[in-house]
Amino acid sequence: MSKFSTRALAAPMMASLALALGACGPSNMSNRTLYSVKQPVVERSNYVFDLNTTSEGLPVSEQQRLAGWFDSMDLRFGDRVSIDDGSNSLALRDDVAEIAGRYGLLVAEGAPVTAGPAGPGQARIVITRTSASVPGCPDWSHTDESNDLNATNPNYGCATNGNLAAMIANPEDLVQGQQGTGETIVTTSTKAIEAYREMAPTGTGGLPEVSSQGGN
Repeated sequence: MSKFSTRALAAPMMASLALALGACGPSNMSNRTLYSVKQPVVERSNYVFDLNTTSEGLPVSEQQRLAGWFDSMDLRFGDRVSIDDGSNSLALRDDVAEIAGRYGLLVAEGAPVTAGPAGPGQARIVITRTSASVPGCPDWSHTDESNDLNATNPNYGCATNGNLAAMIANPEDLVQGQQGTGETIVTTSTKAIEAYREMAPTGTGGLPEVSSQGGN
């Protein structure tokens, strides 16, 4: 083999070796910013329940079935209730809205696409529920003290983002925040100010009397 061909092969081999060694480095210690890599992930699930309907809406027996299903699903704030009904019956919507209103929820416009349509003379009630979590947290994979890249720890942000995902009432707000109406509600906007102004100072009642004499 000539000297030229040996040098031509040496360069690609050295480059491959460098890539292989680079892959063995601490890839989880490459974040050199103050932004946490692990962020809340919002997952959405649809639960369906088919009901028999009439031209006048839901029979009483079907209303009871729907109320029982809502109870078993622990229907709560953050859930989205929708109706998949080809007839767009107003009577049906009123019946479902009345039952959902007991849980403080409104019937949403439109329904997500679900597997298998409801049969003839039936309507499908869909509960869309979202949950938030932070995959990969906690992360204590970096156990040594070396930090040549001056990067943040892989566990950086896990506590804050994990608590946020666990405490938020409606995980959908992590995807898109609540839309404002453009109107200012005075009673709501001044509630915090009034609470601050009306609260009595902590020292108003004076200090408790404590005797310096010991008891018998």
